[in-house]
Amino acid sequence: MDANSVDLKVIKVSQPIGDFFIGTIKARDLIKISYADVRRIEGEEREVERYLGIQRPLDKTRVYKIRRYLESVDAAFPTGIVLAIDQNCAEFDDGGTLTLKPYESAEYPEESISFDKVAKVLDGQHRIAGFINEAGNYDETLNQFFPDFQLNVVVFIGIDLDEQANIFATVNLAQTKVSRSLVYDLEELSKTRSPFRTCHQIAVALDSVDKKSPLYHRIKRLGVKTKDRTKPEPLTQAVFVESLIKLISPDPFVDRNLYMKGKKPAYFSNSELRKHPFRNMFISEQDNEIALILFNYFTSIQDKWPTAWKDINRQGNILPRSNAFKAFMRYLRIAYLTIVGQNVGIVPTVEQFKEILDSVKVTDTDFTTGNFKPGSGGESAFYKLLVGEKTIHDLKNE
Repeated sequence: MDANSVDLKVIKVSQPIGDFFIGTIKARDLIKISYADVRRIEGEEREVERYLGIQRPLDKTRVYKIRRYLESVDAAFPTGIVLAIDQNCAEFDDGGTLTLKPYESAEYPEESISFDKVAKVLDGQHRIAGFINEAGNYDETLNQFFPDFQLNVVVFIGIDLDEQANIFATVNLAQTKVSRSLVYDLEELSKTRSPFRTCHQIAVALDSVDKKSPLYHRIKRLGVKTKDRTKPEPLTQAVFVESLIKLISPDPFVDRNLYMKGKKPAYFSNSELRKHPFRNMFISEQDNEIALILFNYFTSIQDKWPTAWKDINRQGNILPRSNAFKAFMRYLRIAYLTIVGQNVGIVPTVEQFKEILDSVKVTDTDFTTGNFKPGSGGESAFYKLLVGEKTIHDLKNE
């Protein structure tokens, strides 16, 4: 472990939701890597709360009581703090060590994750706040009572926002100190229509429902291998949702809030619709049509490069993996609009997508990490290849 990483000894737990990890971490280390929202003032909200359309700011009185409790000789927090970690910030080895670290993207700085933003706290913010001083750091004066206080944590990796909201609502249902009326509202709100939920459901459908789907059993629900699957799953559900949602909404939180108020988001036209071509299908609740577009699009990709698509196990084959997927999803907007023109809303056939992909001059053997570097640079290079800004010859000679 270095100054910019934290190692946890963990055990992997398999439940219907998927695999997650349970381990221990020093309170001082958790404070270093957890979202700043555990320090926020009243009136601010967390991302998961914004998603659900509710607000649960820190209760200063409760934090004060926890702080006094930490000074007692028998202080104990036996229940786990629930964390969500981006898949880019976590590495798990066979020895049972989970390493949490920041993620830096030179090409897409907005996707970088700093050390103090590695862990999103889904449950346990008040317990963490009890260890924090007025400057927002670990309070060293607590060492006189018990140095290096450890906390047990439950860690979900690569979990999308819809799942975070469901866990948030479910966990709080079991806690007596939270208003049960609020919790029942949360359970209902977690089922409210939204771009997040639609993308989540499409991911599950393409991964689990139809065995003919080109993405069947290729998506890890929580960023780790799905139980009982023998083949690798090269994509995470979070990557799928984050890529698709850009084709639906410029601000999915605003859309979510409108649905919660019993209203419908506005339909788009002209330039707005060309930026988010699946927008009006989403508003019209044509989720099946959106799923079918992705089904046909990735079927055409599978048919054009069958060897690289099928060979998930081949070392260095990037076609089935996240970088290529994200580039393909960026290119989908261009491919779709090229086919449908002004008739946005129709579902192109596999053959129509194949005609578009005919212009991409690359073979199954070209999809290597040598041509497309790991990280966002590889994604960018792949996208430039798709749109014709670069050839495979250019990339091989860079």
